[in-house]
Amino acid sequence: MRLFFPKKVNLLRYRLYLAPLVGLSTLLLICAWSARPLPAYADPLQPNDKVSTAPVLPGACTPLEGSDYGSLKINSAPTERSPEVHPDFNLGLRSYEPTASWMGLVDIGGEKDKRAPQLWGLFADHRTPTFKRLYQVYDWDWQCNCRGSLIAAPQVTLVEMATTPGEKLSVPDSGYFIGGDYQVLVLHASASRITLKYTREDDVIHGYTLHLDGICVDPNLQKFYQSLYLNGRTYLPALRAGQAFGRARTEGIGVAIRDSGAFMDPRSRKDWWQGR
Repeated sequence: MRLFFPKKVNLLRYRLYLAPLVGLSTLLLICAWSARPLPAYADPLQPNDKVSTAPVLPGACTPLEGSDYGSLKINSAPTERSPEVHPDFNLGLRSYEPTASWMGLVDIGGEKDKRAPQLWGLFADHRTPTFKRLYQVYDWDWQCNCRGSLIAAPQVTLVEMATTPGEKLSVPDSGYFIGGDYQVLVLHASASRITLKYTREDDVIHGYTLHLDGICVDPNLQKFYQSLYLNGRTYLPALRAGQAFGRARTEGIGVAIRDSGAFMDPRSRKDWWQGR
């Protein structure tokens, strides 16, 4: 559209009049953008029957005594996204829903890795625990940065294992070492969740990743993790097989395990419960 100005009109004056309007319009756009709905990963999780929403029983979260945590330099660039809002690090962002299936170990075909983490190592008595509930974890849609559909294969991608409130939880042993006698890095640690990685990369792309939900992470480990994170995240806490990292906060803990990013069935006998 062509603009016509009266004769002898000072165009500079019009610019001076229009400038505040343009500035106001820009401000309104910024406010509208700031008021837009938050992306899915920032939405608070709605509690239902998830493991992590069960009330903490008295005395369950006593700090571990004599805990001594080391660290290792990561063999990759630090993650670009804060772990709190990273769906590969914070399992709570994905969430999970109950499913029905066999409440025990299952025999699944395929190749066997003799050095895979053995989940009985979570417990001091090396027991095969009772499975209280079974769940399907949500997939993640990276295009919209939001939860996708429930992962359909395998049918079970998280199990709730029966525990005694306050019992120690330790790193499951594997045949993989990432430096000295260390076996895992701590990719994420909050009050009730921890993510352990059986390689030295700050991602879940290769190797095994273990998620634990509804636990009491040792406060000293949380502080150590936070200090390394704030110092650039080039180093992360490193734990040995059998080293305790927290306690069971209720009568059940949620356990999910991944191989090169893919969620696996935690009940698989040939993988995580060999010889059981």
